[in-house]
Amino acid sequence: MDINAALAGKDAPTAQLIRFFSGYFALNQKECDEVIRLFSQRNIRRRGYLLQEGDVCGHYFFIVSGCFKMFAVDPSGKEHNLQFAAENEWISDLQSFYEQEPSHMHIEAIEPSVVLQIKREDLLYLFVNYHKFDRNFRIITERKYINFQNRILQNISATAEERYLSFTKQFPALINRIPNTQIASYLGITPEFLSKIRKKIASGQ
Repeated sequence: MDINAALAGKDAPTAQLIRFFSGYFALNQKECDEVIRLFSQRNIRRRGYLLQEGDVCGHYFFIVSGCFKMFAVDPSGKEHNLQFAAENEWISDLQSFYEQEPSHMHIEAIEPSVVLQIKREDLLYLFVNYHKFDRNFRIITERKYINFQNRILQNISATAEERYLSFTKQFPALINRIPNTQIASYLGITPEFLSKIRKKIASGQ
C-alpha cells in the first residue's frame, strides 16, 4: 500500500504518527483510519504538564513537536530527571498507565509542544484487534528498556564525563534545547560540575 496515498488529506500531526508507525510495520487503510479515530491532539504550553504526581496516567503520548522531561521529586523537593523525549518519541509513566495506580512522576513540557495522545482502553483495543500495533509498541517499549538499562549501567560504572558524552551522543539535537540545570539533574551532578566538564571537553584536555 502507498503510505503517501493513504495519508492524502490527513492533517500533519496524524500523518507524522502514521509515518512513524509505518517505519516499523506499514499500516493499511483500516489501521490508518483507527489511528485517526483514536488519537487526539493536545497542545501544551511551556512548563505545562501531561502528568503530575498523584494522578493516574490515562494516556500514552506521541510527541509531534516540542520536548518533555519526566521526573520525580524527593522529600527535600529536589527534582530527579529520568527521561527526556522530543519529536517522534513516546512518553508516559507506564507503571501508572497499565496498572492504573497513582503516579510518582511528573511529565512537563520544556518548551511549547504538540502531542497526540491515546487512552489506555483504546490502546488495548488496538493491541487486541490489530496485532501490528502490538508488534510496533513492543519494539518501542523494548528500545526504551534498553536505554534505561544502559543508563543504569552508566550510573554504576561510568564517570560523570563519560555519562555526559553518552548523553550528547544519545540526544545531539537536544543539547541546546534543554537547560543545563535539567541536564545536570539527569546526569546526577550539579550544574557547576557540568560546566567544568564542558570546559574541560572544549579545551581538549
